[in-house]
Amino acid sequence: MMLSWKQLILLSFIGCLGGELLLQGPVFIREPSNSIFPVGSEDKKITLNCEARGNPSPHYRWQLNGSDINLSMEYRYKLDGGNLVVINPNRNWDTGNYQCFATNSLGTIVSREAKLQFAYLENFKTKMRSTVSVREGQGVVLLCGPPPHSGELSYAWIFNEYPSFVEEDSRRFVSQETGHLYIAKVEPSDVGNYTCVVTSTVTKARVLGSPTPLVLRSDGVMGEYEPKIEVQFPETLPAAKGATVKLECFALGNPVPQINWRRSDGLPFSSKIKLRKFNGVLEIPNFQQEDTGSYECIAENSRGRNVARGRLTYYAKPHWVQLIKDVEIAVEDNLFWECRASGKPKPSYRWLKNGEALVLEERIQIENGALTISNLNVTDSGMFQCIAENKHGLIYSSAELKVVASAPDFSKAPMKKLIQVQVGSMVSLDCKPRASPKPVCSWKKGDMIVQENERISFLKDGGLKIANVTKADVGTYTCIAENQFGKANGTTRLVVTEPTRITLAPSNMDVSVGESVILPCQVQHDPLLDIMFTWYFNGALTDFKKDGSHFEKVGGSSSGDLMIRNIQLKHSGKYVCMVQTGVDSVSSAADLIVRGSPGPPENVKVDEITDTTAQLSWKEGTDNHSPVISYSVQARTPFSVGWQTATTVPEVPPSEVSGGGGSRSELVITWDPVPEELQNGGGFGYVVAFRPLGVTNWIQTVVTSPDTPRYVFRNESIMPFSLYEVKVGVYNNKGEGPFSPVTTVFSAEEEPTIAPSRVSANSLSSSEIEVSWNTIPWKLSNGHLLGYEVRYWNNGEEESSSKVKVAGNETSARLRGLKSNLAYYTAVRAYNSAGAGPFSTTVNATTKKTPPSQPPGNVVWNATDTKVLLNWEQVKAMENESEVTGYKVFYRTSSQNNVQVLNTNKTSAELLLPIKEDYIIEVKATTDGGDGTSSEQIRIPRITNMDARGSTSAISNVHAVSSYIPVVLFFIVNALW
Repeated sequence: MMLSWKQLILLSFIGCLGGELLLQGPVFIREPSNSIFPVGSEDKKITLNCEARGNPSPHYRWQLNGSDINLSMEYRYKLDGGNLVVINPNRNWDTGNYQCFATNSLGTIVSREAKLQFAYLENFKTKMRSTVSVREGQGVVLLCGPPPHSGELSYAWIFNEYPSFVEEDSRRFVSQETGHLYIAKVEPSDVGNYTCVVTSTVTKARVLGSPTPLVLRSDGVMGEYEPKIEVQFPETLPAAKGATVKLECFALGNPVPQINWRRSDGLPFSSKIKLRKFNGVLEIPNFQQEDTGSYECIAENSRGRNVARGRLTYYAKPHWVQLIKDVEIAVEDNLFWECRASGKPKPSYRWLKNGEALVLEERIQIENGALTISNLNVTDSGMFQCIAENKHGLIYSSAELKVVASAPDFSKAPMKKLIQVQVGSMVSLDCKPRASPKPVCSWKKGDMIVQENERISFLKDGGLKIANVTKADVGTYTCIAENQFGKANGTTRLVVTEPTRITLAPSNMDVSVGESVILPCQVQHDPLLDIMFTWYFNGALTDFKKDGSHFEKVGGSSSGDLMIRNIQLKHSGKYVCMVQTGVDSVSSAADLIVRGSPGPPENVKVDEITDTTAQLSWKEGTDNHSPVISYSVQARTPFSVGWQTATTVPEVPPSEVSGGGGSRSELVITWDPVPEELQNGGGFGYVVAFRPLGVTNWIQTVVTSPDTPRYVFRNESIMPFSLYEVKVGVYNNKGEGPFSPVTTVFSAEEEPTIAPSRVSANSLSSSEIEVSWNTIPWKLSNGHLLGYEVRYWNNGEEESSSKVKVAGNETSARLRGLKSNLAYYTAVRAYNSAGAGPFSTTVNATTKKTPPSQPPGNVVWNATDTKVLLNWEQVKAMENESEVTGYKVFYRTSSQNNVQVLNTNKTSAELLLPIKEDYIIEVKATTDGGDGTSSEQIRIPRITNMDARGSTSAISNVHAVSSYIPVVLFFIVNALW
């Protein structure tokens, strides 16, 4: 459908006035592609794709071999969106080239051509084949002669009967070009029937020809002869860019010829080239222009050689180098549209408009693929396609030409409302309304027409330029834009301001680490302008949030002073204060020197080492603006803690010499090992000396391990808990060092020898038993008694007993976590640091039965303002539970956690409670085995002037007890304790 030029002008106006309607010509999303339909396929239809976007949505039509397809023939064709569905395809009617046309109100585009082919393979004719008779040693060719077909085929040969296929080798070759079987030299084993098998690579259909008998002649054996090349490639073979090229070569001969390949120009084969089928096939994948040239196949045996030559030429389908793009141009302007494609041979070009060949005229010309249209009018609008083609293919590039005609409009490109400039500067006022064709612009200042002079000039794009601006230029400027379709105007207000000046600039400073300084930056500026201060440190913008611990802006609105607190060495450098307004910016810089402690010396070296000295040298490090006065030398070893001032360190004895404890007849001596940096050489060890208190002579022994922290002396003569004097010295390969100061150490104690007496056991509950005993006699000279160990078990399983320990003078222990109604056996012994003594006699006790699992039921209460009366049902213990001996009433206020308890042997209780807030109450049965299960918690609400009653039963009714006092029954469920 074509639009009149008036309609196109209207659409152009609509597009310009706010963009309410965004029109777009058709653009293909999917196009049809070449297809091969397998004849006999179960699928009885084929779909050719076509989809385009556009606004309005496009509609579609199709052509076959240049003629429109009648889509009303619904039994033959159907449109699915833009896709063409061919129903029951027929190779006689439907073979050919298909094109899709997409059309909307802006124009038409045509898709690339898609070829539809039908793949089929007919049967061989049943004609019998003649017998082939050859001599032994002679070469032979068995012809296949495929039946009528369409689509690519593959060939194989059956020897005698299926599935015995002929295996290809250096003597036998099946050509995939002709289908023939070649036997270079016939042998007796080759005698038999040969059948050609043809397979369609598309339909996978397979047909077999008639057998060809091969027999040997009886008139002798064929002698040797030179190779005869029977299979060779054409003299010239065009190859497409990116294709896989296969060249076949096979020769007859006796002996069997050897096949080799080479390039005629002598260049080596690239690594991608493969030789297959015993060199009978040369394969070149991804064919490129550098693969072109002459190739030679050499067949050679002992009788001679033969050569076949052929030339591979290169061709490439067109592909785009430069596509055309949508353009929007004003009426009366000129169009230059260029599309460029590469290919071999070089492509030619033609153009379509709205799917039809572009009609050339005086103002519409095509040269080298470029389209020019002069003096455009709205009827030139439409969908254009550039077609690049050579004999190997063609490609399409599509785009829309919009020729627009509209009055000037500032809504999409408004002028600036306000422009601020500085006195003496130059300013340009833009005026670029949307208009087609380009408008003529004039200017007014206020009501006065602006004239050009030495300072004021009109720009080609419609703008106004004012040089050397003065205060007199302040005012409102209006641009009037006009073309043949109308006029419009826009305004800009020009404000002229005084320049910004820094009145107090930062100056160079020299400070010490830890000081606080202020770098001033104060300005004088036009009061009409907002001002902003920024600081740069060594070229980087200062982040006052990140560096807030050191940097802070101080001062008033016209001040950007920078305060630096607790200044550090890293703050040395260049500081720049930049002051910016809407029209100008100024800056000032200062250098800040921070002096501090010097940095570390550099290139420290050890020049000479002896047994007792080391010679060091170094270079001065950074002085951080503070001259170095002296150096301090420190040293450490891998075994020292921290650095120490370098000096002579004497050899030292062990520290923290002590001891004691151990087993009977032992003296234990301990110390802190000497650090390796204080051992002063190899062969380091300890000399341990000790003697009984009051004895003159020392007993000495040597400990050779430098890491050992203790020595144990064992001897039956050592009395328990006796005082010894001890000291520990050191030695190394250079000799002995000093001893530590003498200290006293007790020998090991003697373990207890007496068992506790009067041991008894008493059951406290279903899970606790208390064990008690009398202390054993003990003298201080025997050492310190640490306590007692209680061992207990049940059911005679003494091997799996448990233990409980109590401290020194305790004479009882409570065993917890026991099983109910079970006999437990227990024994007690004393222990000290030397070990444990003998166990007492074994006693036993039986734990109580478990408390009742049934809680007190049907708890009923009656409350006044001073007391609460409770009643509940009696709890009856089961046979395996402890008998009930009484009850406990637990109560507390709802605002407190402290619980009070009332004991009773009845099933009722009276609590004297001032009911001024809510109370929470629960009841438990008591037994020898412990407390039973708790009743449900009862919440008794605060009472004002009424009595109240309640229970744990599931009722919630209100009824009168007397004619004057109402009673409220409360049901509280799952209250939290």
